[in-house]
Amino acid sequence: MKIIKTKIKDLKIIKFNKISDQRGIFYRNYCAKEFLKITKKKIVQSNFSFNKKKYTLRGFHYQKYPSKEGKFITCLNGKIYNVTIDLRKNSNTYLKNFCIIVDSNKYKSLYIPPGCANAFLTMENNTTIHYLMTDYYKPKSYECFNYRSKEIKVQWPAKPKVISYKDKNSKNLNLDE
Repeated sequence: MKIIKTKIKDLKIIKFNKISDQRGIFYRNYCAKEFLKITKKKIVQSNFSFNKKKYTLRGFHYQKYPSKEGKFITCLNGKIYNVTIDLRKNSNTYLKNFCIIVDSNKYKSLYIPPGCANAFLTMENNTTIHYLMTDYYKPKSYECFNYRSKEIKVQWPAKPKVISYKDKNSKNLNLDE
């Protein structure tokens, strides 16, 4: 496993060591000791997101303090355009965004630290995402904001074609909260 730092504090790309032979490919995508070094937290929850259509948008989602929700995102099938935004007001990367293609053929995961919002746009049909979470879902801490919020200045590679009612009609990012 190789850890690659990004321009957002504590946001990391995890590149897995894959072994290939005539059977196919093998790689370990989770080791409690190695992930604990990255997050200083245990994994407490695992989630899947299956997306039937290309250009499905999910996000921006995050949990507010006191939640300490960090996420490891792995694309198991397909490809996504992932955008992470730092919402930690005391961070030197506050309101900066980091965009990356997460592709099931590249054997990488993305660690999104607590205090950052995340969204993705599928780039292929039948895209499956696996999340490992460092905190439990807490409905009272859960927040989302509109992917078109002018405060975030994201250049999406395509217009979303499938988006939930909640995400489509969520409020703009409110920096005064």
